[in-house]
Amino acid sequence: MAQKGFTMIENITIKGIIDEDFVNYKVPSMVLEFPYCTFKCGKKYCQNADIVTDKTIEVSIRSLCERYINNGITEAIVCQGMEPMDSFDELIEFVSVMRNEFKVDDDIVIYTGYYQSELKKKKYYDILKQFRNIVVKFGRYKPNRKSHYDSVLGVNLASDNQYARRIS
Repeated sequence: MAQKGFTMIENITIKGIIDEDFVNYKVPSMVLEFPYCTFKCGKKYCQNADIVTDKTIEVSIRSLCERYINNGITEAIVCQGMEPMDSFDELIEFVSVMRNEFKVDDDIVIYTGYYQSELKKKKYYDILKQFRNIVVKFGRYKPNRKSHYDSVLGVNLASDNQYARRIS
């Protein structure tokens, strides 16, 4: 988030963009695939293993916002990929520009392998709560657990320890 005395982040590093996704949230969404992860779930169980080796790209935050706004189909933004929280400064700058400069209040959904308590400990939770319409999917993938329907996201999650909450 741009603060007095700090340089504002103008670009975001991602693995990819899906302009229109109908799988990860209950409404049509633009998906941003974030590039970094500490592999909390274990590399063996990584659900995003297919994008690990994809080339990273640098994109202007403002151009992403404009791309989203100019799409008449999408109604939310989903941040996922590897681990958005491992690119927290860029994630927050994107959210800040979308909310404060472009005045877009559509849901921003963040898929994270972190648990709510871990985000609170890192202070990320408190920072995210400052913005409107933030939805977070918490929890690491755990093999051999039942998948389940999450009513907040409107989709099935891979293991029953994962859950979503609207935090603001």
